[in-house]
Amino acid sequence: MTGPLLVLVGPPASGKTTVGTAVAAALGVVFRDTDRDVEDATGSSIADLFVEHGEPHFRDLERAAVARALIEHDGVLALGGGAVMDAGTRQLLVAHGDGGGVVVWLDVDLPSAAKRVGLSRDRPLLAVNPRAMLRTMLEDRAPLYREVATATVSTSNRTTDDVVADVLALIPGREPR
Repeated sequence: MTGPLLVLVGPPASGKTTVGTAVAAALGVVFRDTDRDVEDATGSSIADLFVEHGEPHFRDLERAAVARALIEHDGVLALGGGAVMDAGTRQLLVAHGDGGGVVVWLDVDLPSAAKRVGLSRDRPLLAVNPRAMLRTMLEDRAPLYREVATATVSTSNRTTDDVVADVLALIPGREPR
């Protein structure tokens, strides 16, 4: 298998960065986030890209960042919450899973996600009525996360250590703690 050892997908506030960083540290590999890749490539924050150029422009940049990372990166990769909305990205993720890669959907319930996200300015799609928007995202994107995932781990009302242990157990050749 080539590409990332682990890909994490899920909605905003599901814990992709927190869990991904901890899993990467436990495995002694590099953590990479495609949102950060887009920010580094453009010199702009995700929020600024949305405001200045619109969501379609950001999604084009995101699609390219995910495709590149799936080829280049061999550690732990976290995708932005909306990356699965692109059909081409979903095809790449399914192919990664079919080729033996691990794609984990970090699932989270609305109360847990709402508590974690607060009123963050860094999440442009949650800027107006964050709880209602988050509910819509969770409902609309769940089938897309399910489509690409090789496994699902709930992060709702769980400690990071417990989630990390569950994710580590899904990686071939890695013994559960």
